[in-house]
Amino acid sequence: MIREIPADAGLLPGQADLFTYLAFVFLIVAIVAIFSLILWILGLPGKIAVQRRHPHAQTVRLMGYAGALAVIPWIHAFIWAYHDSLTVDIRRFPKEEDEAIDKEIAEMTGEDKDKKTPAKAEIDRPTRLPDPAGETGATTA
Repeated sequence: MIREIPADAGLLPGQADLFTYLAFVFLIVAIVAIFSLILWILGLPGKIAVQRRHPHAQTVRLMGYAGALAVIPWIHAFIWAYHDSLTVDIRRFPKEEDEAIDKEIAEMTGEDKDKKTPAKAEIDRPTRLPDPAGETGATTA
């Protein structure tokens, strides 16, 4: 059977008291906290890439937020943020490339490029093994 509901009936059964309002406030705070946590986690690869001065920091950041649509791009962005891509840009020499990366990261973070910034994170780069022939002075013919 269909029960008729009066037009002046409220959504809550009975009178709303202090605990009802506190429950609504708690619910709203919990929803905001959960969304904030999700956004923080999605932005984590971008923050790591900026801190490590990754040459593709902007792309890593965007890919991290694309992880909201699927998990795989976020995982890829997280791994990519730690991967030291030895990108060689033939348009610039290494010093100019470092300056371009600093400028791009300064634009992303809103910092002043000329302002003295804290020490940058050191990135482990592969070292070249010594040439055995060069150490002894012997040459192969």
